[in-house]
Amino acid sequence: MSDALDRLLGVLDLREIEGWGPRGEEDVWRGGSVPGLANRVYGGQVLAQAIIACGRTVPAERAPHSMHAYFLREGALDAPIDFAVERLRDGRSFSARRTHALQDGKPILSLTTSFQEDQPGYDYQRPAPQDVPPPEDVQSAFELLGSINHPAARWWSTDSAFELAHVGGSLYLAPDAHPSDRQRVWVRARHVIDSDDRLLHRALLAYACDQVMLEPVLRGAGKSWQDVGPHVPVASLDHAMWWHRDARVDDWLLFVQEAPTAQGGRALGFARVYTREGVLVASIAQEGMVRLPA
Repeated sequence: MSDALDRLLGVLDLREIEGWGPRGEEDVWRGGSVPGLANRVYGGQVLAQAIIACGRTVPAERAPHSMHAYFLREGALDAPIDFAVERLRDGRSFSARRTHALQDGKPILSLTTSFQEDQPGYDYQRPAPQDVPPPEDVQSAFELLGSINHPAARWWSTDSAFELAHVGGSLYLAPDAHPSDRQRVWVRARHVIDSDDRLLHRALLAYACDQVMLEPVLRGAGKSWQDVGPHVPVASLDHAMWWHRDARVDDWLLFVQEAPTAQGGRALGFARVYTREGVLVASIAQEGMVRLPA
């Protein structure tokens, strides 16, 4: 049986659907889903699939550099997801695409993304923090949860396509002893990916980030994932991402995160993503529903 990352790569290998819809629309792609913790489609999976679908309609030399998405409905695990791509514009350097992820004819995600050819220009980045231990010195979720007989622990240690190593400790089993609205976590794919496809690696980074974007909210509130459930629901509402430079997701990447505000049952999370060499490869923002009590 293939492992979690192989299953994810399988559902990202979308199938083109010809003559889809009442008018025989083109540029429609279909994919399945990987198992999820909450018996629903994981939002990062739909993000990654939507990026792949849009990327299939642009020249290979143009890579995604930004995307903006809204999560509209929960997705069902037992139904395929269709991605109808609209070609908004193809310029000399940029291409813009929009897609809706559809199940049973209803949108579960709406996404717009822009692609650009590689071009020279002024190059600057905010430096990576210097006081972060290397990932080899940080306990990963695989090590922490591998021996715990619990469905969530088994998912994070066995069925997760990505390995996470939280600097200063994770929130899986208990709250942070020193609550803070900031977090640093190392992330990498479960094993080496036999592909240099830039579109695939950027889509996989979008997949991975949805797992951690709202954790600084829980950390700052003195909560752990043990506190999340029917009475404290957590869900992504919208997502924005900017890819700055190429990176492989099967190498360790450092997420430098913060959650500057929470109010009205919503919270905002930011992240900068660095390679272990200190190269800034992406910036991310996500607002989510986090119904913590006042």
